[in-house]
Amino acid sequence: MAQEKYPKVTKYPKNLNNINIGVVFFAVIGIYIIISVISYFRKEHIVGYEVQEGSLSTNNIYEAIALRDEEIVESDTAGYVNYFAAEGGRVAVGNLVYTVDESGQLLEFLKSQGSDEVFLSDEDLSELRSQIVDFSSSFDEHDFYTVYDFKVGLDGTVQKLSNNSILNNISTLNSGNSALQSINYKYAGDTGIVIYSTDGYESLTPSDLKAEMFDSSSYSKNQLINNALVKAGDPVYKLCTNEEWSIVIREDDPDKVQEMVDSGYIKVRFLKNQNESWGKVSTVSNPEGDTFVVLTFTNSMITFCRDRILSVELISEDEKGLKIPNSAVSNKSFYLIPKAYVIKNNDNTSGVLRNKFDEQGNETSEFVNITIYNENDTEYYVDMDELRSGDTLIMPDSNERFAVGKQDTLVGVYNINKGYPDFRQIRILYQNDEYSIVKSNTMYGLSVYDYIVLDVNAVDNAGEADSQ
Repeated sequence: MAQEKYPKVTKYPKNLNNINIGVVFFAVIGIYIIISVISYFRKEHIVGYEVQEGSLSTNNIYEAIALRDEEIVESDTAGYVNYFAAEGGRVAVGNLVYTVDESGQLLEFLKSQGSDEVFLSDEDLSELRSQIVDFSSSFDEHDFYTVYDFKVGLDGTVQKLSNNSILNNISTLNSGNSALQSINYKYAGDTGIVIYSTDGYESLTPSDLKAEMFDSSSYSKNQLINNALVKAGDPVYKLCTNEEWSIVIREDDPDKVQEMVDSGYIKVRFLKNQNESWGKVSTVSNPEGDTFVVLTFTNSMITFCRDRILSVELISEDEKGLKIPNSAVSNKSFYLIPKAYVIKNNDNTSGVLRNKFDEQGNETSEFVNITIYNENDTEYYVDMDELRSGDTLIMPDSNERFAVGKQDTLVGVYNINKGYPDFRQIRILYQNDEYSIVKSNTMYGLSVYDYIVLDVNAVDNAGEADSQ
């Protein structure tokens, strides 16, 4: 009874013939796709770069100290100083620069005469506006101390303009008044540019400078204030008497210093207003052994006469051409083939006759197409993949032979206009750490808007990598 209730079950092996061939096919395709995806992401791909025209400048920014022929003028009388010459303006011998009010009663006297009101002309307002614009264009929030210099300078300009109006009023009042008789008029003893500040650098020469002086944060100057009380012997203004002036920079790299000296003249861009000028280069050393580079100018002194510390940019190179990244530049070797052995076809293709032997050992020749990448007076540069070292070439219409083997290297990039890397020679005009400027429209070279391989590491040694 138990055997009828629970019959015996026998398990048979699976039949391999029942495997679905479609499942196997799609499994193989799936594995292939996975391998292809992995290979794609592991493979170094070619990235294109469009060649553009541009320029390349080797720029160096320095903090420079300006040195000029400066003469400090001291007061010979005690009293209150009032300035009448414009700061940064030129005065001639005999021009009124300032007055000294010994009594200090001038302002009260003018008020009593109803002459204390000042009206600024359009020219006066233009001077103030120009001073504000110059400060705004050169202001750096990291150098906030310049705000105080600007404030003092602006106060001085306003008071100078006010004094000019007061001077006109004085001439119309009673010259016999005691308040007016105490005013001493001071005139320029020499021709030059008037500056109303001192800083202790006036008598320094380049060899007197020290390394710590080039730190702008430690620099300070004494602004000479209008209507301030001075005693005899105090400085009242200074006069810049020579249009020739210099800036001094500190450079610790001897190679850079020598490069500047060898150039003779360097183009300098003043960051304050972006003005550019050429400076004559020389060097000087101080007693501590520091070497400084001196750049001398014969113009623009009046523009920067109020500045002691200047931020400047030295532009040592300025080449224009095709701008390409250095990562695209490569070196490639070529066979040198005499021009007499190269045959030029009407379809602009080229080739050579190569000597060979047939199966019976008879000497014959074959035509081999070649690609020319450059040339000199007597030879063509030919791709090494198209010929073999030791090949014997036959000169057309002659029995002369040439053995392939001579090589040379060209500097170039890989052009991908046709979808595959094709080497093109370049002539580098100038190069820095990131870019090169190359000559455009050269034979066998590049033109603007060509596409090149951005990174030569993506191309194998034969230049046959596939473009992705």
